[in-house]
Amino acid sequence: MPAQRSIVICGGAFAGLALAVALRQGLGPDIPVIVADPALSQRPSRDPRATAIVAACRRLFETLGVWGQVAPTAQPITDMVVTDSKLEDATRPVFLTFAGNVEPGEPFAHMVENRYLIDALATRAEAEGVELRATPVSSFDSRPDGVSVRLADGTEIDASLLVAADGARSKLRERAGIATHGWDYDQSGIVVTVGHEREHHGRAEEHFLPAGPFAILPLTGNRSSLVWTETRKDAARITALSETEFHAELEQRFGLHLGEIKALDKPRAFPLGYFVARSFIAERLALIGDAAHVIHPIAGQGLNMGLKDVAALAEVVVDAARLGMDLGQADVLERYQRWRRFDTMAMGVATNSLNFLFSNESTLLRTVRDIGLGLVDRAPPLKSMFIRQAAGLSGEVPRLLKGEAL
Repeated sequence: MPAQRSIVICGGAFAGLALAVALRQGLGPDIPVIVADPALSQRPSRDPRATAIVAACRRLFETLGVWGQVAPTAQPITDMVVTDSKLEDATRPVFLTFAGNVEPGEPFAHMVENRYLIDALATRAEAEGVELRATPVSSFDSRPDGVSVRLADGTEIDASLLVAADGARSKLRERAGIATHGWDYDQSGIVVTVGHEREHHGRAEEHFLPAGPFAILPLTGNRSSLVWTETRKDAARITALSETEFHAELEQRFGLHLGEIKALDKPRAFPLGYFVARSFIAERLALIGDAAHVIHPIAGQGLNMGLKDVAALAEVVVDAARLGMDLGQADVLERYQRWRRFDTMAMGVATNSLNFLFSNESTLLRTVRDIGLGLVDRAPPLKSMFIRQAAGLSGEVPRLLKGEAL
């Protein structure tokens, strides 16, 4: 069995920290796992966003020993309604409804505020003996028998494997010469937390409007997280409005079914696009999360796709260690790529098609999609299939996503 060196993970957000915990638990204490990211110095986290965690990824967090810390602040999504209308329409007819359980008593998703999950992951990583370094990776040199990783503080690490979890503008991906393909949507997603007078009862709403989806996602208390798609130009205009003017735009889309509403933080706009790395691996390097792929938020699958990467890569590496293999060798990483790249491409095609179908003002397309939504709503087996797909429980599911320890 080859001597195993460290594993270095560049990026200390959800994917990087979850992978570090999974590897540490699966490999044991003899192989050092290091996470390097300047953001690790910002604790507790101040990330104001919230994320939908699907059932498979909740199982992953439960298996890693993280969910218990997060659960008190997580809001189960008990059901979901889908509407399709124009902005000026007086009513928004419901074309599709989903019950919220994939198994009895198990919701298909929970809404979790990012700051709580990041802090829980960092705490668990420290408890497991992961080394957290609040400094970036400055450079690396891969060779057949290992990878030399240099941190910005001057530390040099001789590693078996380097993992790029450093986001959509990954410097490691760029340094490895891995190209991406994709396109810009000329859309932005406006994110804001809203307080409302009445209870949401765990219901999520997706209103398809001509500019794109307007999603109302329930948080604990009388609060909801909005992901609101507009053209890039309109998003810049809306986020620059005064508080009173913004409220008027918000109320026109949100409605008054939950009583009076109020923005609880400053709305922010994020550019939307689609891209996939042409390879998820290079010599001694694996890409996960946004470093490997970015998709449209229309199906709420972006973070969950990254956590599927985590589960697959952790399983591949731990299995290789048990077989006495070098953890960073090419055939180990190739197994990870085969597992994840097709699924990623399929999800990218699906979200791109949904965005095209629903983000337009075509009367013909609106008629076609409304007929389709109505047919799905009247076919319980088809709805069940969609729920399991959205929950991350279809296809070849890694063990962690089934709730099984490595």
